[in-house]
Amino acid sequence: MFTAVPGDAAKQQLAGTRFADVRWVTETGSTNADLLAMAREGAPEGIVLVADHQTAGRGRAGRSFVAPPGASLLFSVLVRPQPRTAPLVSLAMAVAVIDAVEEVAGFSPQVKWPNDVVWSDRKLAGILAEAHWPNDREVALVVGTGLNVNWPDELPADLAGIAIAINHIAHHDIEREPLLVALLRHFALRYADVGSSALLDAWRERSATLHRRVRVDLGSEQIEGVASDIT
Repeated sequence: MFTAVPGDAAKQQLAGTRFADVRWVTETGSTNADLLAMAREGAPEGIVLVADHQTAGRGRAGRSFVAPPGASLLFSVLVRPQPRTAPLVSLAMAVAVIDAVEEVAGFSPQVKWPNDVVWSDRKLAGILAEAHWPNDREVALVVGTGLNVNWPDELPADLAGIAIAINHIAHHDIEREPLLVALLRHFALRYADVGSSALLDAWRERSATLHRRVRVDLGSEQIEGVASDIT
């Protein structure tokens, strides 16, 4: 009997596109850490590493993140943008996540500055970009994404009220591989817009942060005010 290997369908459907080199593993510590190691060895742009389960996933400020095995779409993408535009790549990924969810699941979440995709202020996805700078003229950037896809109806007490998954909103399970294909296609389009006003306009249209009162934690200090725009 033929058994489909995770990632094979994605490779076929993405053939000829920028992010067709999809590598799917059952478990790893961190897809970001794995791709950063490959980047330091000179790996080219376009590699996508997907894991059913991460044992050492990380969020912003080094926070740990663990998703139930097979319940989320956990992946990292290696890109080599122009250094001046590197900080914008995570915005491109956030917009792509929203576009893909809208296409596959039929609803439109929003992006919360700096790195979360949310639905009714509950976290649907987190994005973490990490860089390797061999010199000041080039950068290898790994953009990791954890998207909650098919989670149990009842969440642990520490997640209830602050996290949500696609199946909770769509009221049915979603296949992760077609979702990945849609997401990478949208990311290719948004990545091409990095450095242009089109990307910032798309981010503004999907923002859950603009025009709201916010508190910004800069580490050494906090600033409170109304988020008016992104530059």
